[in-house]
Amino acid sequence: KKVQNTSELFTMASMRCVHRSSALQTHSAPSRSSPLIARPTLHIRQRCSTLVRVADVGEDGWEAEVLKSDKPVLVDFWASWCGPCKLMAPLMDMTEKEYGSALKVVKVECDGNPKLIEKYKVYGLPSFILIKDGEEITGSKREGAMTKPLLAEYLKQYNIAAAK
Repeated sequence: KKVQNTSELFTMASMRCVHRSSALQTHSAPSRSSPLIARPTLHIRQRCSTLVRVADVGEDGWEAEVLKSDKPVLVDFWASWCGPCKLMAPLMDMTEKEYGSALKVVKVECDGNPKLIEKYKVYGLPSFILIKDGEEITGSKREGAMTKPLLAEYLKQYNIAAAK
């Protein structure tokens, strides 16, 4: 069918989303005299997986949570006003879950922790640093957002593999 105007295009494209665990359903078709168009109802299946939240660490808990950790720690320096930092948050949660026994992931809010920012020379956000045995892994500092494959490659470079 050829679209006559933008209003018709909008009407054809609009759909109502409803959370249900059943299959796709449609409303009953309107009568020929009715100007309304039947709109399908989309049913979205919700994934039943436990979401792991990354620990937010400050200067107070830095030594206990990061420096004395028994496994390598990926530190995500972020800020609430930083758009790319917000994009990385779900990826950090997934990384914590996928690398659970091989890696610990923590977040450090830069505005509230100036001593850590100064110590690790964080100039751009988001910034990532790997710490093992209480020391920064040489060359592990990385600035800027990255995709999941790039993050996996970055971790693999330092011999950190996802938990099996």
